[in-house]
Amino acid sequence: MAMSLIQACCSLALSTWLLSFCFVHLLCLDFTVAEKEEWYTAFVNITYPEPAPDPGAGAAGGGGGAELHTEKTECGRYGEHSPKQDARGEVVMASSAHDRLACDPNTKFAAPTHGKNWIALIPKGNCTYRDKIRNAFLQNASAVVIFNVGSNTNETITMPHAGVEDIVAIMIPEPKGKEIVSLLERNITVTMYITIGTRNLQKYVSRTSVVFVSISFIVLMIISLAWLVFYYIQRFRYANARDRNQRRLGDAAKKAISKLQIRTIKKGDKETESDFDNCAVCIEGYKPNDVVRILPCRHLFHKSCVDPWLLDHRTCPMCKMNILKALGIPPNADCMDDLPTDFEGSLGGPPTNQITGASDTTVNESSVTLDPAVRTVGALQVVQDTDPIPQEGEVIFTTNRP
Repeated sequence: MAMSLIQACCSLALSTWLLSFCFVHLLCLDFTVAEKEEWYTAFVNITYPEPAPDPGAGAAGGGGGAELHTEKTECGRYGEHSPKQDARGEVVMASSAHDRLACDPNTKFAAPTHGKNWIALIPKGNCTYRDKIRNAFLQNASAVVIFNVGSNTNETITMPHAGVEDIVAIMIPEPKGKEIVSLLERNITVTMYITIGTRNLQKYVSRTSVVFVSISFIVLMIISLAWLVFYYIQRFRYANARDRNQRRLGDAAKKAISKLQIRTIKKGDKETESDFDNCAVCIEGYKPNDVVRILPCRHLFHKSCVDPWLLDHRTCPMCKMNILKALGIPPNADCMDDLPTDFEGSLGGPPTNQITGASDTTVNESSVTLDPAVRTVGALQVVQDTDPIPQEGEVIFTTNRP
């Protein structure tokens, strides 16, 4: 029953753990779906004239003899609040090298004349993306391109610039940005054409979700560990109790076996006759000189056969009588030798001393034939036959007097 209770508790703990895990997993899925990032790549197409090999062949800025060079890469990434649309114009930077970061609202850009569309090229750093984009937007830029600077320069992010949502803003990697800066510093006119690229949907787990999942997992693991520790402690206690009980029963069985009668079969005894029952343990007949043990139920068996059986089962192999109950030995008694004084006498066995509990007559490993004339009165035996000469193979019990 104890093991059934432990198994039920463990099953309940396992079910609780599984249900909690599924619940936490569903919550994590909800957090993941709710906190997703949608972003778009941008194709960046730049065109600029390549100077002729002869330095005097053409004027700076793309004079005669220069060939147009075109590059198109999907290296840009639209800002979070940028309209996802195309933009075209001449790329310009701040007029002053000191204002290249465009963090000052008074920053002036080298915008082209005649109202042509132009795109501001600004490096990352010193202020927010919103400030940079707003300063260029206030000077009528068609788009803003911010190139990454510092760590992870080959990567781009979805720039947040809430409040400035009417101008196209993209980010490009640092190598591409420095390439364009190098061209502009050589007074080469660079035209950029920005087109929308691939739509991306990125799911991610926020820090709050990670903390929640981690705490939930740790709590579940602690609960599971506690249940496992409880289970194995109970199992260990149950195993110890079972072993202790088995040892007690074994000691009681040994004690009971030592109190059972034994005798040696002689030639001519009725047990050697063919119509006598065989030993129920080994299914073999009795032969002279076989040592048999007589149980309180009067069934007899070979001593070598029945002793191991009694040690393990403590019952008669035929009628299933419990020898511990029959001899009055408590199963949990360690060293109690008290037996009812009239128990063995009532079965026709040898008398038992009321004080020591030991048999007054030694019957172990000897030929014993009980005379019908012997009867038991209390703790004494009286011989009714007056013939003092015992017959062959017989032992006459006499009265023990103090």
